[in-house]
Order: sequence, then C-alpha cells, then structure tokens
Amino acid sequence: MPAREACAVFAGSAPIPSGSTGMYFVFGLPPDAKRRTGVVVFVDRFSKMVHFAAVPTVVTAAQTVRLIVDMVFRHHGMPRDIVSDRDPRFTARFWQEVFTLLGTQLSMATADHQQTGGQTKRVNRVLGDLLKSYTHSFSQWSEFLPMTEFSINNSVHASTGHTPFYVNALRHPRLPSMLGIVAPSLSGGGSTVERT
Repeated sequence: MPAREACAVFAGSAPIPSGSTGMYFVFGLPPDAKRRTGVVVFVDRFSKMVHFAAVPTVVTAAQTVRLIVDMVFRHHGMPRDIVSDRDPRFTARFWQEVFTLLGTQLSMATADHQQTGGQTKRVNRVLGDLLKSYTHSFSQWSEFLPMTEFSINNSVHASTGHTPFYVNALRHPRLPSMLGIVAPSLSGGGSTVERT
C-alpha cells in the first residue's frame, strides 16, 4: 500500500501510531506458576497493536512505570498520552507528577468516552478467548501471553482494515512458514526444509 493510501485509510483515527496508548489491568485469573493473577494490557489507539504482561495481584507504582518502559517505551517510544480507567493506581497526584516528568499526559477514560471502554472490552474478551483456547490447564495462561499478543497483532482489525503489525510498520511480520525453503543448519551449512 503506498504511503498516500495508508494516510487516507487511517484518517479519522488517533493521529499517529503510539501517540495515544490505553493501559488497563485485568485481574481475577487463576494463579500461574509465579502466583500472578492479572494482566496489564496496553493498546495503541491508532494501530490497535496490543502488548500484554502477567502481573501479581498487587502492582506498585514503581512496577507500573517499569511495565510502561518495558512494554511500550522500548518498542515505540513514549506515547503523548496514556488513557486508563479510573483505577486507584492512576488517580493519585503522584501519577500526575510521574507522567509530567515523562512528558506524557495521563488521561482517564470516562463513562461518556465509550470508544476507549469498548475497545478495551473487545481486547479483554479476545484475550480471554485466546488464552482459553491455547491452554489445557488454565493455570498455564501466562505462558501463552506472547502467542496471544502475536495473534491479535496479526489479525485484521475492523476499524483499520489491516493488521496492527501492518498499520504500525507498513509491513507484515515474517512467520516461520515464510522464512524460506533453505534454512542454515547449526553447523553453518544449508539444509532443506520440507513444506507440508
């Protein structure tokens, strides 16, 4: 897709990828092997790209900042604003100061801001459905977060008509099935991989 077409396709969404990120916590999952019972969900409001991380029941302010750096900043840079629900973690004056220091605005979703809430509910529903389909024992749910994230990011989103990967980078991710017929062996030589 030429850049001009891409701009036309995405007109009306948030202005740029990673300009506005939704951040939400989902709790109430069965404890995994590390006793984590929640997921932090980051959603880029333009590309619809998601990032997930398993979290313990109690997440401190310092841990939340580390999650933002590890899950958003290192991949996309600091968003202009982070939209969250009215979780007590984000309503304290402390958070306003932290985000001011980071050069990011912290916005709270409101009842009349249904697009943000609806988008999050859809992501949470898909997250739950995918985790259930991947796991034989639901206590293993956290092991499947990376594949769940990849699956969502490689699925066409109705509002953009493209995958979040494509919207974010104007290319599709390479998949194992696309890596080619010849794969180097561990000894440095070539080997042929059979396609099934």
